Amino acid sequence: MIDIHCHILPGIDDGAADFTESLLMAQKAQEEGIKKIIATPHHQNGKYNNFKEDILQKTIELNEYLQSEQINVEILPGQETRIYGEFVEDFDNGEILTLSNVSHYVFIELPSGHVPRYTEQLLFDLQMKGLTPVIVHPERNSELIEQSDKLYKMVKNGAATQITAASFVGYFGKKIQKFTADLIEANLTHFVASDAHNTTNRTFKMEEALETVKQQYGTDLLFMFLDNAEAIIEEKDIFREIPERVKKKKLFGLF
Repeated sequence: MIDIHCHILPGIDDGAADFTESLLMAQKAQEEGIKKIIATPHHQNGKYNNFKEDILQKTIELNEYLQSEQINVEILPGQETRIYGEFVEDFDNGEILTLSNVSHYVFIELPSGHVPRYTEQLLFDLQMKGLTPVIVHPERNSELIEQSDKLYKMVKNGAATQITAASFVGYFGKKIQKFTADLIEANLTHFVASDAHNTTNRTFKMEEALETVKQQYGTDLLFMFLDNAEAIIEEKDIFREIPERVKKKKLFGLF
C-alpha cells in the first residue's frame, strides 16, 4: 500500500515534531501495511513554506534514520501547496515539487472555506505545462460541499482529486463523511490517502478506510485506489471513470 499524502517529515510543519514522532508514524504506517509514503509538507499556506530542495534533503535524512531503526517504509518527496497566483511561475523556478519528484502529478490545496475565482484558470495552466493537478481533501471544503458542481467541472476538465481516509470513515463528522461517499459514487475522486499528521488525533486510518471501500463498493474500486497510488510513483496515467454530478437527495414528501 502507498500513502500519497502524509506530514511525516520532522519539524517543518504541523505534522511530526521531530524524528521520534516521524519514527512512531512510520511504525504505525508499517502496521497498517503501508510500504511507501509520499511526504507532503505544507507550502504557501500562510504559515509554512517548504521549498523543493529542502524537502528533497529532509526526505533523504528521514529515510536514513528509518533504515537505521529497521523500519521498512520508504519515504518519497512531495509537497502540499496551497493554491496561489504564482504557482506556475514558481514551478518553473524549481520551488514546486511533483509527487515523488518523478511524476507529473502535483498537489493543490484549496482554502477550507472557499474556492478562489482563479482556480479553474490555474488548473488549466498547470495542465498546459503537462502537469495533472490533484485537489487534496475536497470533501472538507465548505463551498464544494454546498456547490459540488464546481468540483464536477474541475474533474471533467482534467483535474484529479484525493479524499482523506479519516473523512470516509467518519472522523471529521457525518456531513463530511456523506459528501466523501457522494464523491466516490459520482466518480469525482481518484485517490484515498491518510493526510496523517501524528499517531494520536490525525493518524493514518488507511487500513480501515480501504476495508470499508471494499465492503461498500467492492474490490474493483479498492484496486482502482491502490493502483492509482502506484501509478504516481511509476509515472503512469491513473484510471478514471467518467465523472458525474453529485446527486441531490430529495427530502421525503418534497417534490
